[in-house]
Order: sequence, then C-alpha cells, then structure tokens
Amino acid sequence: MAASLLSQAMKRCSAHTCAAVAVRRALSSGAATPSVFTRFLLKLSHYFYDVENILDWNDWLRSQAVIRKNRLFGYAQKNFGKNVAAAYYILTLRGSFRFAGQSEWFRPDSRGRFSYDFMSTPDAQIEEVDLSGTLINHNGLENLVKQNKLQTLSLRGCPEVDDWFLARLHVFGESLVALDLSHCSRITVGGLAALQNLRKLERLDISGLPRLQNPGLVRILLEEMLPHCQVSGAEYEQGLIQPDSQEQTEDHHQASTHTGLRHL
Repeated sequence: MAASLLSQAMKRCSAHTCAAVAVRRALSSGAATPSVFTRFLLKLSHYFYDVENILDWNDWLRSQAVIRKNRLFGYAQKNFGKNVAAAYYILTLRGSFRFAGQSEWFRPDSRGRFSYDFMSTPDAQIEEVDLSGTLINHNGLENLVKQNKLQTLSLRGCPEVDDWFLARLHVFGESLVALDLSHCSRITVGGLAALQNLRKLERLDISGLPRLQNPGLVRILLEEMLPHCQVSGAEYEQGLIQPDSQEQTEDHHQASTHTGLRHL
C-alpha cells in the first residue's frame, strides 16, 4: 500500500513539475509582466497538487482504520470466550447489542466509552446487534460468526458492507430473523442473492441501495427466494418501467396504429 502511494505521489509530482516548468517558461518567454491568467494557472497547479496529496493520505488513513477496527479479536476469544470477544468487538465499533434473555442494551457513549459489565456474563449469547453507520466489513464479521442465537442485525448505512459480507451471513441461516441493509452503498443484486441461505429470515429492509437498478424487480425475486420474509424499502413498480423504454413503447404503438389505419 505504501509503495502504491509512493508511486502515485511520484507520478503526480512529475506531472506537477511539468506543469510548473511550462508556466515558468511562459513567465520567462519575454513578457515583462506575466498575465493574470498565467499567475492563476501557477497558483492553481500548486493548490490542486496539495489537495490531491491530502485526499490520498486521507484515503490511506481511513483504509488503515478499517483494517485495524476489523481485526480478529483472537486474544479476547482465547482468554475471555467467544461471547465476551464478540461483545467487545461490537462496542469498539461504536455499535450496540443485547444478550439473549436480557432486556438491557449495551452501547458506548458519545465519546466511544463503555462499561465492561458485559464481561460478568461470559456464557450469555448475543441476540440483537445494531451496527448502523459503523465500519464493519467481511473480515470483522469473523468476530460474530459463533453467535448462533443472533436474531436481529442492523447494518443501516454501513459503508464497508458489500456482497462479500452478505455471502458470509449464511452462518446465521438458522437463527437470523430480521436484517436491515438499508443505505449500504456497496450492495448489489449479486450480494442479495446470497441471502437465500437465511431460511428463518422474516424481515428484510433494502431501502436506499443505489446500486439496484430495478428495486421493484429485486423485491419480487427476493420474495420468491424467501417466501416467509417481508421485504421492505422498494415498491413493486419501482424501476420496472424506465422512462426511455416507455417512450419507445408508446412510439411503437403509435406507429402500429398508423400502419393499421393505412391498411384500412
């Protein structure tokens, strides 16, 4: 990753140097006073070079944060058990959960701090999880796969949830009842097809998925695939008839009508 960033930086540096040299040549080409436009170009080249570098480093730092947050909590599993490790992982992501047989939800405060009271019940398994808006990805899901009593999972607005993630959810096929995938920008039809293994699923939210071109058709297919599941977030007619296709159909109908009239 570092080598890739270095290579990109060198390419941009080279491009920036060429642009700067070109502008400086224009400045020294004989004109006594450089034009306002020439000076503007030079300043602009410096500005965008700096902005690009900042954006690259920001993307790299974010990717490192995703990797760090989704590491396997093997030490916690070995020393405190799978349930405590899963609970700790959820809270470090700023998510929340509820143990089976309990009404209390464990969640961090606005600063990400939380109580360690959950460690007093190492045998209790997690039944409900809310990870909305967190950075969970398919690697981090490995921390939860042993929670075979998990019934409710909310992933609303999770930017790292993708088709690979959905394919891994089959481990909850005998327990998961409710799943919220709304506003997950990386999910496609291919990922939703992997939900066929969730035999107990009763509620599924697919609202606000930008990569679904025909949400209405996807809802129909999901209901056929999961006949006992109530799918929400997409109307049946949504995306089924595209405006261009409708216009073409109307034009074809009008042309057919005119042709028929001629024969008459």
